[in-house]
Amino acid sequence: MHPSEVLFQGKRQPVLLPACEHYAGSEKLMRKSVALQQEIGPLFDITFDCEDGANVGGEEAHARLVASLLQDQSNKFNRIGARVHDVGSPFFAQDVGIICAAAATKLAYLSIPKVNSAQEVILAIDLINTHAVRAGRDALPVHVLIETHGALRDAFAIAALPQVQCLSFGIMDFVSAHYGAIPGNAMRTPGQFAHPLVVRAKLEIAAACHAHGKVPAHNVTTEIKDTAVVANDAQRAAAEFGFTRMWSIHPNQIKPVIKAFTPRLSEVNEAATILHEAERAQWGPIAQNGRLHDRASYRYYWTVLQRARLAGLPLSEAVLAMLNAPPTHTDRS
Repeated sequence: MHPSEVLFQGKRQPVLLPACEHYAGSEKLMRKSVALQQEIGPLFDITFDCEDGANVGGEEAHARLVASLLQDQSNKFNRIGARVHDVGSPFFAQDVGIICAAAATKLAYLSIPKVNSAQEVILAIDLINTHAVRAGRDALPVHVLIETHGALRDAFAIAALPQVQCLSFGIMDFVSAHYGAIPGNAMRTPGQFAHPLVVRAKLEIAAACHAHGKVPAHNVTTEIKDTAVVANDAQRAAAEFGFTRMWSIHPNQIKPVIKAFTPRLSEVNEAATILHEAERAQWGPIAQNGRLHDRASYRYYWTVLQRARLAGLPLSEAVLAMLNAPPTHTDRS
């Protein structure tokens, strides 16, 4: 049997996405981001931004620009999504209609900002599906930004929605929603990892995602010159808060984010050794270097190998064969 069948026994496997989500709003930056993705490969996702990227009065033109860039042949990996206006904006439905009608089959996902409840997300998904299905795309993945009190309250319910793939923390809007009760330095390092209300929000988002097999995406680092700050933030987001993805707002941030979330080569080698031995033991318990391993730890090491592949690490032919082999059974009804 395929490892995923043995280890997850028909249950839905956790969503895995590239570790870096790069935001770009202007046409110049969007084209530059696509060129970089072509250069280094689909090691990061790009989010074309309609919410903050459109000029006042130019919302429709910007949505059409996003749609045209998604359709362009340069989008060869289909790892580009779009952030639309919030559901309370008169431009939300316009963004969804224009982008889905033209490029639903090319979209990696749609990101919805500033939701206030799980019910609001459900209504937004209904509208997205109306346009996407009409354009030939079923179950278009949806990412949700958690940046309001209501969204944080409903984080577990939002993460439980099948079409929701990722929850992102919008730290600046979240802090601003407290009207001065949280100081401004909590939007930056080290405050963002210390203020109790911000820490609580991050932990709730990460916990909600992991409870439902979804991806928690950490907020942006506003420091765009010192890549050491970006790398440190990414390492803390991963190691201390359980995030598996992080935003980028400048090309210089992309590689430090990817590196911080990439498993170490020693861990990849250990995972490969353990899983190969487990496979030989028909996925029963094994002892490796004096430690017991069974299917619980196998699931962890299986994820390590998948994350390594997403990050572009070189993997042996045997590991790739294990990862790429099709499941032997697809009908779990």
